[in-house]
Amino acid sequence: MTERSASLLALPPPGCRKNFVETPVAKPALGREIIEMSFAQTLDNLPLQKSTLVRGFEELIAPKSDAELESMARTSRALTLQNFGRTMRLFAPLYLSNECINNCRYCGFSRDNPILRVTLSVEEVAAEAHYLQQAGFRQVLLVAGEHPKFVSGDYLVECVRALASDFPSIAIEVGPMASSDYVPIVRAGAEGLVVYQETYQRAVYAELHTAGPKRDFDYRLDCPERAYAAGFRRLGVGALFGLWRWQDEAIALAAHVDYLLRRCWQAQITISLPRLRPAAGGFRPLGLRFAHQFSSGRDCLEHARTAFFARRAGIVRRNDDERREPHRARRLHPPGHGTSASDRGRSNHSAGFSGRRRQASHRSI
Repeated sequence: MTERSASLLALPPPGCRKNFVETPVAKPALGREIIEMSFAQTLDNLPLQKSTLVRGFEELIAPKSDAELESMARTSRALTLQNFGRTMRLFAPLYLSNECINNCRYCGFSRDNPILRVTLSVEEVAAEAHYLQQAGFRQVLLVAGEHPKFVSGDYLVECVRALASDFPSIAIEVGPMASSDYVPIVRAGAEGLVVYQETYQRAVYAELHTAGPKRDFDYRLDCPERAYAAGFRRLGVGALFGLWRWQDEAIALAAHVDYLLRRCWQAQITISLPRLRPAAGGFRPLGLRFAHQFSSGRDCLEHARTAFFARRAGIVRRNDDERREPHRARRLHPPGHGTSASDRGRSNHSAGFSGRRRQASHRSI
């Protein structure tokens, strides 16, 4: 099976994923169809052609008075309770490795940062997961930098297989891969994938990603579809707010979600709003005004996201947002909130959850 040859029409019925991934999921003749229908074309035409859904979302994030914002808050809360009740889907990130071959100016994992590098053994991953299980978590997100030597497909398969019996829901947030490389990970027991485009602005993306495979904008953009073709049935997307004008990023993200809801219709789509955090490397946004604009407009975006997508997609929120801003948490009552590895002020603590220090570590050169 080639990288882009999986048919999005050859989908398994619910409960039959195992049988699905044991058989070919692609027809090479359909490879061109998938490329021609890539979201990249929709994104590039977005300034001139928006769907009805995206136009509606654009209206919601337009400047609002305090009274209008309060009305949006009440609507988003009502829709949350209507669609999710007072339930939450809690998950925790488990960092496998901060090794990375990419240079991303905003990321603490960036390869040129002189930081302590750590990759957990499968046994250490199992020990950390056991700690999370004892704390009550049943859903885990495995997070790693992009490095084929330290974070190979075989390594991820072994990690997922080691946790599958104890965690009914396992997701991964790693470097984009080919569909054929995702299939063994799904077979091992993973059912979710998280990949953030960081920014949907091509010029900004090129300036921020200076080396490594992550420079390929379109390959990352098409990652959710490749994962879906391989059998993943929960797909998380988002943009890193603070890198560019938040309204532009939000509209592009809404268009991406709209596209995935139609193309990957048997998967649950989840939406995150990660934002910049201090990290190794001392990155400062291309324009500090963008981070300030997002801070001042965040309430509007949060309410618009919930009000518009509550019936269509899952809403992911960091639990440390509730600790920092309890007034906002009380107003939103977001569904599916939990801990997330989405913010790019990353640090990989060598002591982990269990507090045991790692011996096999080294510093970047």
